[in-house]
Amino acid sequence: MARLPRFFVPDTPQHVIQRGNDRQPIFRTTADLAFFKDCLAFAARRHGVAIHAYVLMTNHVHLLATPEADTSLPRAMQSVGRVYVRYFNAMQGRSGTLWEGRYKATIVDSDRYLLACMRYIELNPVRAGLVEHPERYPWSSHWANAFGVSDPLVSAHSLYRALGTAPATRRAAYLALFGQPVAEDETHAIRDATQNAWALGSAEFRRNVERFGRRAERASLGRPMKSGAAAEKVESDPTFRSG
Repeated sequence: MARLPRFFVPDTPQHVIQRGNDRQPIFRTTADLAFFKDCLAFAARRHGVAIHAYVLMTNHVHLLATPEADTSLPRAMQSVGRVYVRYFNAMQGRSGTLWEGRYKATIVDSDRYLLACMRYIELNPVRAGLVEHPERYPWSSHWANAFGVSDPLVSAHSLYRALGTAPATRRAAYLALFGQPVAEDETHAIRDATQNAWALGSAEFRRNVERFGRRAERASLGRPMKSGAAAEKVESDPTFRSG
């Protein structure tokens, strides 16, 4: 199957996943994590990518980022990959590829999914069983977004800032999101959209996104309906039910 072209919609964040080849570790030491984070911060500044949330796991990376231009994110990820792979191979005495192909990404409907996606990213270490609470994991944006710890990699999105007029108020509101249960369909929607490069959002959002050049969701299965039947069809895709 041919790869779908990447989405770019101005002022719209993207959820990005980069995995190690065959799910192998891409970080073996804390020095590796620190070096990757430095590479990512430099590339984001250079190519115009605002990172709102991130987590560095043993064999993959999640980002929620808004690129300034259509070339911003691809160039940033290419830059990080090139520099980090050279470093990692030298440190490990290895050669060859480190990544499982190109990174995966989906554009995110900010109004509906931005905060959910931030929470999904920062809860990765909890779902993986590494820690009981996200604040126990040092290699994510959680300390910056929930507790105000300075992190040069994190740039606050306008919807995050809208959680409160004062920094302490918005941090408290953000932290309260982690006390709520995570809906299974919300998690499924984030995973499915990112894995398949669909748009993550409402039906209206996906229709609007398609104006930028390609399909934003799965093609419907079955024979085309007659005009009368089409008028009576009710959209019921469980992938995008609200959480």
